[in-house]
Amino acid sequence: MTRQLYAVGNWKMYKTSREATQYIEELAPLVENCRAHVYLAVPYTSIAPASHYAKDTQIVIGAQNMHDAREGAFTGEVASLMLKEAGAKFTLLGHSERRQQFRETDAAIHKKVLRALQDDIQPIVCVGETWQEREKGQAEEVLRNQIMACLGEIPKEEAEKILLAYEPVWAIGTGKTATPEIAQAMHAHCREILGELFGKRKANTISILYGGSVKPDNVAELIAEKDIDGVLVGGASLDPATFAKIAHHCEKGK
Repeated sequence: MTRQLYAVGNWKMYKTSREATQYIEELAPLVENCRAHVYLAVPYTSIAPASHYAKDTQIVIGAQNMHDAREGAFTGEVASLMLKEAGAKFTLLGHSERRQQFRETDAAIHKKVLRALQDDIQPIVCVGETWQEREKGQAEEVLRNQIMACLGEIPKEEAEKILLAYEPVWAIGTGKTATPEIAQAMHAHCREILGELFGKRKANTISILYGGSVKPDNVAELIAEKDIDGVLVGGASLDPATFAKIAHHCEKGK
């Protein structure tokens, strides 16, 4: 079954609004007619200007996080409808930095996924194990627990709107990358769990992305694997020329 291919850039806490618009202007012609979906998760302050400059291009703008409430007394938080009005089409949820540094739980992420779907924001749900968990042989169990908790009550008819991103925590920003064989095995495991939740046919329509020190020189061999349908890119997405190369590798991967 053919699944959609994605190159998703996560800028994290980098780039001002001015820098974001300059980036979009440079990236747009480089990914024109790219067959892979080109997504950028930008800081909140850059969503509106980036969306404006990305209009009528291949580039889709999204957010890096959101709150699970529609509105309320949550100082410093941002709601999905606010993101949507600013131009965001998707949001990352459960990124390892949110889990590790801000103590976000699977239960909290689950609520955000439900809210995003209700408000027509595509969720990209991130899961992955630490090095200590992998060393102890717990990687598969960790993924099962995370996926079941984050997606356990999602209606089957909503499942195809979700993207899943496997990002081994030990490979994020470390220069380490899971070998294609390790990444494929973990992606296949993720798809098995999705099959338990939504049925095998539905699970085979859900794109699963790999994240963790992705660069132009390793993306081709990753994307060639059966169950890897794209990449979630951190540092390498900050340069438009580098990210464009990654996007084009993704479109040629299948």
